[in-house]
Amino acid sequence: MLDDDLLAAGAAVGAALGARGETVAVAEGSCGGLVSAALLSVGGASAYYRGGAVIYTGAAVRSLIAPAGLEQPQPMRGASEPFAVYLAESIAVQLRSDWGLGEGGATGPRGNAYGDPPGHCWLAVAGPSARTRHLLTGDDDRRRNMAAFATALLGLFAEVLAASR
Repeated sequence: MLDDDLLAAGAAVGAALGARGETVAVAEGSCGGLVSAALLSVGGASAYYRGGAVIYTGAAVRSLIAPAGLEQPQPMRGASEPFAVYLAESIAVQLRSDWGLGEGGATGPRGNAYGDPPGHCWLAVAGPSARTRHLLTGDDDRRRNMAAFATALLGLFAEVLAASR
């Protein structure tokens, strides 16, 4: 599942973080750990990668993210912009990293319980600069969407890093 684009995105972000002496933490849902895997695929990743969590259920949010002390979006709705921002901010606080990445979406083959279609995803970067992005792939293939979401989140983070020099 780690295709060349995803690996390249992870390596580019890792190199940028290493050069800056900054750290990142990841809270990903529908990517299932691919963002973290891409970041960790580079030797020396421990210099910039603080850790991550796959936040796939409400129980995971309550157990792994909610204790950060940040106000939760109400109502808590996954696969939304406020939720992705909450994940990014919370994981950064939890793991004391400079940056946090958050992601929530619907990979397919069907949409989610909120009525979002497969291929729908919200991405968030939190830290010294912040940004969100909505992604609609138009695809119902679960694996392709997982890879597309992960690559897009790392791409968004690379943009934020480049703009915040």
